[in-house]
Amino acid sequence: MAAPRRKPMDFARLATEATHPRAAKLDTLPPEAIVALMLAEEAKAVRAAQDRAAEIGRAARLVADRLAAGGRVVYVGAGTSGRLGTLDAVECVPTFGIPPSRLVPIIAGGPAALTRSVEGAEDNTRDAEQRMRRAAVGPADVVCGIAASGVTPFVRTALEYARFRRAATIFVTCGAIEGAAPADVVIALETGPEIIAGSTRLKAGTATKIVLNAISTTAFVLLGKTYGGLMIDVRPTNAKLWARATRMVSALCSLDDAAARRLIEKAGGRAKVALVMHHAGVSAARARELLVAKKGSLRAIVGDLPVRSPAEAL
Repeated sequence: MAAPRRKPMDFARLATEATHPRAAKLDTLPPEAIVALMLAEEAKAVRAAQDRAAEIGRAARLVADRLAAGGRVVYVGAGTSGRLGTLDAVECVPTFGIPPSRLVPIIAGGPAALTRSVEGAEDNTRDAEQRMRRAAVGPADVVCGIAASGVTPFVRTALEYARFRRAATIFVTCGAIEGAAPADVVIALETGPEIIAGSTRLKAGTATKIVLNAISTTAFVLLGKTYGGLMIDVRPTNAKLWARATRMVSALCSLDDAAARRLIEKAGGRAKVALVMHHAGVSAARARELLVAKKGSLRAIVGDLPVRSPAEAL
């Protein structure tokens, strides 16, 4: 699929490039005033995300449906947007016990762009198509394109390729959408100009992080990766996570910490499996079978369990 030729972009008209009226004398302000202004602007990021709750919910359902059917989530972005997409993909793995292969981050400029600027990467449409092809994006997947300005060529090309391959698509942006929608679900956040014009690592980045958190977390709640507000599918890969898993099992099974840890160990390090073993009175193998049969929903197997206060359970 060849990327279509685009006319030159008039970047001056983008909302993310506009100058902020309250920043005209920013460099003359004392640090406390600069911080106050920045934090006031950051608060707008939350409101911008709240205004798009319906679209975020639709995106979460789309992600959950594709993952439940065996597909993947592919995050695509450049610069800050690419780093935020990568962060979301990486953090979901231990939090929700999802295999890394199911969450695919693609950043313009490749992995090196995570720690340094790769000049011109966001304009490289050929690389965007090649990266999507190498990732074997197809109908089972959902592609989440992230572009603060809304016009990043790398991201737009990736979305076009995804639609060509009949993947589901989501677009997260802080820019205005003109013409046909570039994705199945468009989340256009009205964050306005930054106090440093064009620096979308500020409130546009904050709003984007909020939206990605909401999409992925909601999707994994729908997939049974939580019970109440507990991350029962957490993989205990370090001391802190073992302690968290132990507290959860202890709280939900009324066991002391030592007994809870032994139960998790019998469950192969899986807190959710341990909970099914305890409440259903079955082996680890049978607990895993029950979870598969109930599509990962602990509540569908054990019903409503009394959950202690967050301080006790977490």
